[in-house]
Amino acid sequence: MYNGFDEQKAQEELKKGYESAEEILKDQDKFERFLQRLEKKMKVIPLAGDKLANVPIMVSLIRSFIKKEYTDIPIGSIVAIISALIYFVSPIDIVPDSIPILGYIDDAAVIAVCWKLVESDVAEYVKWREDNGKVFNE
Repeated sequence: MYNGFDEQKAQEELKKGYESAEEILKDQDKFERFLQRLEKKMKVIPLAGDKLANVPIMVSLIRSFIKKEYTDIPIGSIVAIISALIYFVSPIDIVPDSIPILGYIDDAAVIAVCWKLVESDVAEYVKWREDNGKVFNE
């Protein structure tokens, strides 16, 4: 990866956000503010590549979980997803987002590490959405 930012470093960064993720889960106002920041960042970056393309699905899953529409997922997976999204939103990370293209490599790495952990849970969520006639428009 970039400048010493490898999978192990991405895992460390993901774990750093677990406590904050748990706090966001407990507070609806914090959750809404977090989503606003996330949506703002998603508008300014190109969602190119398979890693960052998973972000909207993750956001949809978290929304469904918070609304108690879909709760058949381990809380550890929810915490990992929110932690990865916290890192993604944070302007202060290993490779500053202000560096064109390179600034998103660490974000993509953290999302990729998270995806490895939660991919099967997200796949079950996607199947649930399809089985229930829900569309991804969030």
